[in-house]
Amino acid sequence: MKVALVHDYLTQRGGAERVFELLCKRYPDADIFTSLYDPERTIDLGDRTVHTSFLQKIPQASKYFRLLAPLYFPAFRALDLQDYDLIISSCSSFAKAVKKSPQAKHICFCHNVTRFLWDTQTYLREYADYKLFAPVIEPIFDLLRQVDLNYAQEPDIYIANSHIVAKRIQKHYGKPAIVINYPINTNQFLFSEEKENFYLASARLLSYKRIDVIVEAFNWLGWPIYILGDGPERENLESLALENVKFLGHVSDAERSQLMARACSVIVAALEDYGLVPVEANASGTPVIAYGAGGVLDTQVPGKTGVFFHKQTPDALQAALLEAQKITWDYHTIRNHAVSQFSETAFFSKVDQAIAQFV
Repeated sequence: MKVALVHDYLTQRGGAERVFELLCKRYPDADIFTSLYDPERTIDLGDRTVHTSFLQKIPQASKYFRLLAPLYFPAFRALDLQDYDLIISSCSSFAKAVKKSPQAKHICFCHNVTRFLWDTQTYLREYADYKLFAPVIEPIFDLLRQVDLNYAQEPDIYIANSHIVAKRIQKHYGKPAIVINYPINTNQFLFSEEKENFYLASARLLSYKRIDVIVEAFNWLGWPIYILGDGPERENLESLALENVKFLGHVSDAERSQLMARACSVIVAALEDYGLVPVEANASGTPVIAYGAGGVLDTQVPGKTGVFFHKQTPDALQAALLEAQKITWDYHTIRNHAVSQFSETAFFSKVDQAIAQFV
């Protein structure tokens, strides 16, 4: 069976790219396709050949890849995948549009519907000029929504990373989806029963991550917290923080694993479509205190692996922190939950079952 693996663009290293990396390892003989490829900024594919679209020829395209949105659908339609028996796409936006032969099967790992089209206000609120150019942008987006909907009919089966994403696929594309929670490499995370007197948050410093809620809550409590990650909100957040709130920026994977294992709890204040950080924390034996909506509903067991708060406010987070302090956590149980439910072995066991039904 000839297999093709397709990803939106390989110009960064995020959660979607980590899943695609797993698929590439799972199918070592598969051919790899994408619109744009920057090996210095994305996952390590070794010496495997990566087939790209005509967009690769545009100067600085990988740096300004978000500005090319109207060109991605024609770029993927132009890729020649007619000789493949199985196409596996890893898609947050465009890769689902690839053209296949009539007898081939297309399985789409859909990380989300195309957010800038179907959740425009949330997705583009980071960009100050959006409201200024909205009268020009919206007619283009209306056209792209119809194109996106048309190409969303191409895959034979959708696999969603969480129940909330599956609902969006059904709502916007009219397609059912199998839910298979994405895995982490549990071997990359250290386990420790010895927790220290600090809390941890790990996120890109963007407004929707709601690090401001965390900063304000910990300002009031005076408890120590380390915040990992960087982004356009960092300067503003640092100006709000008191001395007990430390911004560490980007740290090495080894240091991050150490901090995850030693923290009292890991805090997540964002509404995440899925979210790998809570699972990574659990793999370290560390409980999670999270905003109780979105992907964490798939990955956390209240009172066993974490505590939820139900409003994105400092007061709600403070109440959850105080509640968590009263719980006697079983750190081995937390670790075992992550390993049994979200390991690569568990993930591919479910994926293989799903694929076997359709191929």
